Amino acid sequence: MKILGLIAGMGELPKLVAADAKTRGYRVVAVALEPVADKDLGSYVDEIKWVNVGKLGAIIDSLKKSKVKEAVMAGKVPKSLLYKSKIIPDLRAVKLLFTLKDKSDDSILLGIAKELEKDGITLLNTTDFSSGLMTPEGLLTEESLSENEWKDIAFGWKIAKEIGRLDIGQTVIVKDQAVMAIEAIEGTDEAILRGGKLAGKGAVVVKVSKPKQDMRFDVPVVGMKTLISMIEVSARVLAVEAGRSILLQREKIIKEAEEAGISLVGYKE
Repeated sequence: MKILGLIAGMGELPKLVAADAKTRGYRVVAVALEPVADKDLGSYVDEIKWVNVGKLGAIIDSLKKSKVKEAVMAGKVPKSLLYKSKIIPDLRAVKLLFTLKDKSDDSILLGIAKELEKDGITLLNTTDFSSGLMTPEGLLTEESLSENEWKDIAFGWKIAKEIGRLDIGQTVIVKDQAVMAIEAIEGTDEAILRGGKLAGKGAVVVKVSKPKQDMRFDVPVVGMKTLISMIEVSARVLAVEAGRSILLQREKIIKEAEEAGISLVGYKE
């Protein structure tokens, strides 16, 4: 039987990836990253080991002991943990951090991928096991957008792609073709709360993949937490890149968005 290593961060995505992998005939071996992975992840996989997110050596050793040759990363690991003393790096992680040119998401994740490769573990695309979750193109909710809201999406798209190119973030909050907030280390949901409060009501949220998105990690994901943040600040539109982002709990999120008067768009330029 084929074995898939699952390096699991926070949220529902690791569970969905595990379920998809099982339907493809994989035995799923998870390394659940503490303190962020969901506590019930063990019931979705064949084997699980809990490792502090900073223990890179232990993560790789756990995968090797289970004879893993292919692995996938799924679930967010907030980079803010680096600055909140929640990560206790081991020697291998410390060595990696010292070799990086900077501590951008791409630099850290590419560094981890190279460390895995040194031990014979190939990192696969997250989307290989979540193709059914990709955001479809078009208006997904019933309520149509105003001409100004479409303009806001087009305006926000260019800004979001640029901050993605610079590896700052993947989300921008705009209103009337003005930037209210851009996502940085705080993450999408906090950026929405900040930008939405500045906008008052009617903010437009645009979330994109990076121009040179590596589908092995950091694929844009939208779930219920994002929608809840939008409802809290009375935001009006959520535009997510079609075909290059993951939409969790699609039916539920569309229903909840419609009830809240939020339009959800799978956008492609």
